[in-house]
Parts: sequence; structure tokens; C-alpha cells
Amino acid sequence: MEKKTILVVDDSDEIRDALSEYLTRSGFNVITAADGDEMWEVFNQQEPHLIVLDIMLPGDDGLTLCSKIRLKSHVPIIMLTAVCDEVDRVAGLEIGADDYITKIFSPRELLARIKALLRRSLFSSTTPFNRKIAFLDWTFDTVKRQLIHSSGEVVQLSGADFSLLSLMLQHPNKVFSRDEIAQCVWGRDVEPLERGIDVQMSRLRKHFHDDARSIIITVRNKGYMLAVDSLYEA
Repeated sequence: MEKKTILVVDDSDEIRDALSEYLTRSGFNVITAADGDEMWEVFNQQEPHLIVLDIMLPGDDGLTLCSKIRLKSHVPIIMLTAVCDEVDRVAGLEIGADDYITKIFSPRELLARIKALLRRSLFSSTTPFNRKIAFLDWTFDTVKRQLIHSSGEVVQLSGADFSLLSLMLQHPNKVFSRDEIAQCVWGRDVEPLERGIDVQMSRLRKHFHDDARSIIITVRNKGYMLAVDSLYEA
């Protein structure tokens, strides 16, 4: 089986070395970079299977780099954030990060997050859907990972958005709890008081513009539901 390549981007020599050693022993091929310039040099030579990206970097910070990566790739991204900075965590998810972990973490916890996102990525690439699924004024292209409006507008979906919409379209009018959504998007349960799933859902809703609240419904104290009566192959 091909080894998965993990790109670790952090300006701390200690963190890069420690994660490189641990993830290599865990069976991954690990590449490291200290800043955005080094990251792009590596990325353009060989796109990794997953990126661990620190927010606080010299030059372009992690949020800027994440946004730029999303313009060209669906690669899963785990953001490394400050312990108490919820603003950074929310911002990372809003611009396309797939998960986040605070800077004080155990390598074992990060490894679990990496494996979960790689499993989700594999699921996303083998979705049982037909090539194109149409509903209301929208068409979901599962190969190009695009959401297309009848007006001609095309929205490119990130990995998390793609997984979340795939899940809900497989079970229209089913209410999904936050834990069920977290298992699909992150491969883990939601933590107490964690806002990440609500941020992910808000990000997906924005793609639907004025139709958002009627397509994705919030069911109080239960979760979210895709309110679509009929799906058909486009």
C-alpha cells in the first residue's frame, strides 16, 4: 500500500522534528516546511495527502495559506491554533480548513485526527452517488466536486463541504445530530461547547445564497436537515 504523505508546516524546529519523527514511525511519509515559501516549493513538486498547517507563521500566515491552497486543491488541512483563540479556529473552518487542533496536543491525538480525515477523504472519493445529482435549482457534480445553479453559477466545494453535502443528499429530510455530522466531516465526535459544526454548516449554507435557510433547516436541539423532496440524476 502506498504511504500517505503528510506536509507539516510550522516555524518551530522542535515541533517539525517531533511530528516528523512520530508520524514517520506511524507509517507516513513526512515532509516539513518552516514557512509559506518552503510550503509552496514542496507542494508544487508533490501534492501531499494531508497538510498540518500552523496559523502563526512568518510571511503569509496559516489562514492566508489555507485560503490560497483552497483555490487549487481539495487536500485535507488541519490547522494548528492557539489554545484559547476560538476566532482563529472559526476563521480557519470558514476559509476551508477541515479540522483544527490546539498547539498543546499529544502526537497521538493529532495522529487520530489525521487518520480520520484520510478515511473521510477516501470515502469522498468513492461516494456511491451518480455522477450528477439534481435538486431544486441546483446540480451536485460528485466528480468535479461542484455545486451548479440553474443560472450557470459554479461553486467549487472544499473537502469538508463536499463530505457534508454528500452525507445530507444521501439521506434527504433526515435530521442529523452534530455528533453524526462531526463523524462524517471530522471522523470524531464534537467536543463540549465546540462551535465547529455550526461553522461548517454555515459555510455550506452560504453556497445556496437566499435559498440557504429553506434548503438546510436547523431543527432545534436536534441538529440539521436537508429539506429536499426529490432528487434525480442530471
